Amino acid sequence: MNNSKVKINSIKNLANDHYKLDKVNFDYQTKDGTWQNQSRESYDRGDGACILLYNSDKKTVILTKQFRMPSYLNENEDGMMIEVCAGLLDEDDPITCIKKEAEEETGYKITEPKKVFELYSTPGAVTEKIHYFIAEYSDSMKISDGGGIEDETEEIEVLEFSFKEAFNMISTGEICDAKTVILLQYAQINNLIHSI
Repeated sequence: MNNSKVKINSIKNLANDHYKLDKVNFDYQTKDGTWQNQSRESYDRGDGACILLYNSDKKTVILTKQFRMPSYLNENEDGMMIEVCAGLLDEDDPITCIKKEAEEETGYKITEPKKVFELYSTPGAVTEKIHYFIAEYSDSMKISDGGGIEDETEEIEVLEFSFKEAFNMISTGEICDAKTVILLQYAQINNLIHSI
């Protein structure tokens, strides 16, 4: 942290249950040179990784479906979300994490995920940076049913869609998860699957 226009005065921990919530008081120098005192809450849940599994021969993608409580609290009627495979890094590097998550959640053992970028999803409130990956999959890579880890209270449905159907689900609102929309649009822009 080395922005001369920011002076952190205090960081007060508000919650430290599963993740960490801090209140940060700081001074910020505006364009005209004056200093403003501001306070912001910052939620730290660690960084994450996500991956779009695609099959260019079958013109399909693998997505997951699971219950997401925060979305349920904000107008998602049944709380279910269709998403790309994703998880928190915890102690792993991004590639190790996404290989492990892909296997646990989808049942596919991938070997060469390709990182395409990393993004802050909600930089105004959450510290999390997500590492975005893509990887081709084939039926021969399926080694289990997937579904997540029971100890982590995961109950994940594995879905295979045609790329065209998945891409159209953005417009219908059936897919409304940012990381999933981003990776499907990346696939479209970069012609990963020639089906539209």
